[in-house]
Amino acid sequence: MRYRLTFVVGLTLGYVLGSRAGRERYEQLRKTAQQVAQNPAVRNTAESAAQQGRQFAGKAYHVVSEKVGDKVPDSVTERVRSLRERSPNGTRTEDDWGTSNT
Repeated sequence: MRYRLTFVVGLTLGYVLGSRAGRERYEQLRKTAQQVAQNPAVRNTAESAAQQGRQFAGKAYHVVSEKVGDKVPDSVTERVRSLRERSPNGTRTEDDWGTSNT
């Protein structure tokens, strides 16, 4: 009950403060978020993190597959294999999950 009450109070407070700020503040925040997302340094950092995550997933797959043997479903095996076959510089425009990597 305590957590519900905290959530409702937070939601109400956010709504009141948001409605007081108005549309201008919303547009300002949206513009700032777009500028941050389009910043080359942010994009490079995000791509670097994604690449490191793919490498980690490949290594983790090997460790897990050694422990569980052939019990890993074929769909998981194919997904990890496709992630490992990526070009190292990330030249693909769409990844295997259906999302853009840019």
